[in-house]
Amino acid sequence: MIYAEILAGGIGSRMGNVNMPKQFLKLGDKPIIIHTIEKFVLNNRFEKIFVVVHPEWLAHAKSLLKTYSIKDERILILSGGTDRNESLLAGPRYLKEQGTLSAKDVIITHDSVRPFITHRIIEENIEGVLEYDAVDTVINAIDTIVASTDGDFIESIPNRDHMFQGQTPQSFNVEKLINLYDNLSEEDKAILSDGCKVFILSGEKIKLVEGEVSNIKVTNPYDFNVANHMIEGATNDKSSL
Repeated sequence: MIYAEILAGGIGSRMGNVNMPKQFLKLGDKPIIIHTIEKFVLNNRFEKIFVVVHPEWLAHAKSLLKTYSIKDERILILSGGTDRNESLLAGPRYLKEQGTLSAKDVIITHDSVRPFITHRIIEENIEGVLEYDAVDTVINAIDTIVASTDGDFIESIPNRDHMFQGQTPQSFNVEKLINLYDNLSEEDKAILSDGCKVFILSGEKIKLVEGEVSNIKVTNPYDFNVANHMIEGATNDKSSL
């Protein structure tokens, strides 16, 4: 089976003075998370679409589905964990608890605040993870990358030709993700920044899928303004047809 998981468990602390997590802020005429969910419900290959939300915002997320008439029965809203790692594992652990998990099941995980994901990226993640067990979506690094441990002095400047910027989706064989994560030490779990690092720390290979510059993550007020301009531009283009 092929599953999707939209990660919406954050509280959006970098967005500044707003009254709700950024995934629930309106982008154009609907919340960011609704834009993202709509992209996934268009794909009929998903058996289930998990939406992982902070426990305090579960009721709000469910009400948004009703408000924006998203009635896809594949959608299941789950409570997120205490950190991103546990939120990532919410969908996989649900499948395991339900006794429906098989060795070939895969899950396509995506940030709820990347609303401009394309059908092509989703499809290439599906095809990639079915073959390689782990996939990361990336774009080539445009700017020079500078490495510094102390934040005061440059230690190295890696070859930009070998550098990429990570996006999402990140996609995994579900059973393997659970097993590798559970076998990590507490020290390794503490330094995880995303799901792919579970595989890296375990010595596993990760297939790269080409992302899009437009597949931006809405993290701060600047990103939010950019995203609004992108929505307005798309709306104007449609109205001129």
